[in-house]
Amino acid sequence: MRRRVVGFVAALVLAVVGTIMLVAYVGGAEDRALEGEEVVEVLVVDERIREGARAEDIAGSVRTERVKTKVVIDDAVADLEDLEDLVASVDLFPGEQLSRRRFVTPEQLSLFQESTVEVPEGLLEVTIGVDPERALGGLTDLEGKTVAVVASFDPFEFTVPETLDGPPVLVEIDGRLVPNTGKTPSVTQTILHDVLVTNVDFDDAPEPPENDDDDNSGPLLIDAPNGSVLVTLALDLEGVERLVFTQEFGRVWLALETPDDPDEPSGLVDRGNIFQITAPPLEIGP
Repeated sequence: MRRRVVGFVAALVLAVVGTIMLVAYVGGAEDRALEGEEVVEVLVVDERIREGARAEDIAGSVRTERVKTKVVIDDAVADLEDLEDLVASVDLFPGEQLSRRRFVTPEQLSLFQESTVEVPEGLLEVTIGVDPERALGGLTDLEGKTVAVVASFDPFEFTVPETLDGPPVLVEIDGRLVPNTGKTPSVTQTILHDVLVTNVDFDDAPEPPENDDDDNSGPLLIDAPNGSVLVTLALDLEGVERLVFTQEFGRVWLALETPDDPDEPSGLVDRGNIFQITAPPLEIGP
């Protein structure tokens, strides 16, 4: 009986010692991984942080980690005091580094969140990120207004069936005859009209303006954002597909519309009708 007790105690001691050694080894793994690398300390999200959470309230939801300098994100935060009086502009998830870009003032959050636009039944909402100049350059009162979507594409390859006389000299692209070179020209066209804007947000929130004027009837203009303008649009299924395709493989511009603007299909625009190109007259000799 005594031998069994001694054996049990010995096994327990060995297990405890082994656990301590394993913890020490794992704890040193990070140091070995970072050996020879330049590292800095940053705050990393440990528990999900909800949009609108105050920076002073999230201390229990973040942890300090040492990471390689080359993987530190822009505006990484190492001290919550750097976020004094700010709130989270979006939900933050475990594992991501805390960034100053993700925090705004409560007034900014209210400005960018407010949306009372009712989406008509049967429409889908989709968000695209575009450069400020492609989305009316920081105009924040677009919600509830309608825009036209203008698409631009670089040349891309195409094939057409050959005729009895061989490849056709001209091909028709969206109603316009162009030389059959095997590639389209660079083209631009308005592809969607009367698209409802339901929300405008910013990848990097700009500062709201200081306006002491009593006249607030005009559009609200703010400093241009440093990142993308995130515009949410309400479209039918076909419109969503055309918009997403253009966003993936071309470029999107948004143009503000009014009720009096025509919705007739526009023609394809390329260099052939931007510039008037004509052949010089032939000189016939004597």
